[in-house]
Amino acid sequence: MTCIVGWLDKHNKTAYIGGDSASVNNSYDIHIRKDVKVFQKGKMLIGYTSSFRMGQLLRFELKIPIHPRGKDIYEYMCTDFIEAVRILFKNKGYSKVENNVEEIGTFLVIYRGRLFSIEDDLQVAENIDCYNACGCGARFALGSMYTVDMFSCENIKPEVIIRNALMTAAALSSGVRGPFNIISMNYGDKSETKS
Repeated sequence: MTCIVGWLDKHNKTAYIGGDSASVNNSYDIHIRKDVKVFQKGKMLIGYTSSFRMGQLLRFELKIPIHPRGKDIYEYMCTDFIEAVRILFKNKGYSKVENNVEEIGTFLVIYRGRLFSIEDDLQVAENIDCYNACGCGARFALGSMYTVDMFSCENIKPEVIIRNALMTAAALSSGVRGPFNIISMNYGDKSETKS
C-alpha cells in the first residue's frame, strides 16, 4: 500500500512531501483513509508507509531529540533521531524483534533541506537525487520524477511534480489512491509550512 514522495526545491529552499490515502488489507480490499500519511513534526516533514499505527506513533508520540550544536545532520539522523524512533516503537509495542534484530516500517523524513529514507532495519538512507519515494507505488513515482529531473524542467512547480508522481503511481499500482496530500516547508531563514 501507499506512495510517499519527497522533493527538495534547492533553488527556493523549500521541501515538499506528498502521499496518497489508500489503506489495503491482506485480502487486497482498499479503503480511503481520512488520516493523512504526511505531516509536519517540529522542523521535520514526515511521510510514512507500512502501517497506520507506525504513522500515528510518529505523528503523536515521537519526541524529536535536540540536535546538538555542531553535530553533522546525517550523524544526528543516524544516532539521536533513529534512537528516539527505536525507543518509541519498542516502548509502544510496534517494533518486531526476531533473532535479536529489530524491524519497523518505512518512512521518509525531510530535515534541514535533506531528504532521508528510514528503512525497515532502522538504517538511514540519503540518495544523491533531490527526490525519493517509498511504498508500493515508489518505482512508478520515481520514474515520473526522474523524467522531470533528467530534463531539468525548472519551470514545473514542485507541487505539480509531486502530484504527477502520485497520479502515475495510482494509475499503475493497485495499492495507491487519491486524494493526495502535499505539504511543504521552507528550510531557508524561515520555517514556514504550507498545505
